[in-house]
Amino acid sequence: MTKKLKVMTVVGTRPEIIRLARVIPALDKYCDHILVHTGQNYDYELNQIFFKDLEIDAPEYHFNINGKSHGQMTGEMLSSIEEVLIKERPNACLVYGDTNSTLAGALAASKLHIPVIHVEAGLRSFNKLMPEEINRILTDHLSDYLFCSTEMAVKNLLNENIKNNVFEVGDIMYDAVLFTRSKSQNIKSIQGVNLEIGNLAACTIHRAENTDNKKTMIEIIDYLNSYSDKYNIILPLHPRTKNSLEMFNLSFGNVTTIDPIGYMEMQALLSASDLVFTDSGGLQKEAYFHGVKCVTIRNETEWIELIDNGWNRLWKERDYLDEQPIHEYGDGTTGAKILKCLEKSLL
Repeated sequence: MTKKLKVMTVVGTRPEIIRLARVIPALDKYCDHILVHTGQNYDYELNQIFFKDLEIDAPEYHFNINGKSHGQMTGEMLSSIEEVLIKERPNACLVYGDTNSTLAGALAASKLHIPVIHVEAGLRSFNKLMPEEINRILTDHLSDYLFCSTEMAVKNLLNENIKNNVFEVGDIMYDAVLFTRSKSQNIKSIQGVNLEIGNLAACTIHRAENTDNKKTMIEIIDYLNSYSDKYNIILPLHPRTKNSLEMFNLSFGNVTTIDPIGYMEMQALLSASDLVFTDSGGLQKEAYFHGVKCVTIRNETEWIELIDNGWNRLWKERDYLDEQPIHEYGDGTTGAKILKCLEKSLL
């Protein structure tokens, strides 16, 4: 791949930054690479600290589009990204996952006839009440190159008649976990929490379908507290969740809440934990990469293989299936595989 190729990447949230981390070194080496950050996550600990932890240079363009409705944010992102695309004229636009930033980047590029590359394509929860599900479906149908983590993701695309330039490459988040593992293992405490005390359980709650409903929040709090006699549950408090607690006049009871933490600290917490409770898609996989069982605080998950192989269960399901390794996630070379496919396709 030569420096004549220009690729523009659009990110806006923590999960996208993590996925970007192990693709960007190859892009920077072989391409003229432009990084755009929409500002969708505006809290420092959920945003800039991930650039530091994952050794990523600051973006060339940074917007401050956050804290608004889905439609308003997506519309403003679309307009801002379009301006950069027109100015930079990249050969391709690279997006990750399923956020408003993802959809805005894909839509802006496709309307300008710039090829769209979607990493982590083909995921489906089959719950269209989730904005992420709408974002990922539309992005997949706009994309020219689709990189899938699993065989199931490839099958999902085939079922929607998306057949061309679909590649199964493994999970890019595994690359990031391996890259940072030695550094994160040196972290022994986080905000006064001793990671060596044992019986730890990491927890994150942030999805709007959970935090925006008082009845659901009460149910989640009661559920977590039912485990508090067995586990020291540590919950880095997302700004949305914090606002909901204040609005509903609720607290997490015996669950220990701390301020948001960076990527490296989260990996240290996961590694020290015996169990993970989360409504995050990415954390379900990160738990597996650390060999830790997970309980997903949702009624469905995109990562079916985690359930099928006994590493995850939905919170209202009682038992795990038999535990087996998941070979589809690859060996930590997903970033290199993506670059190799792009090299053959774009040049």
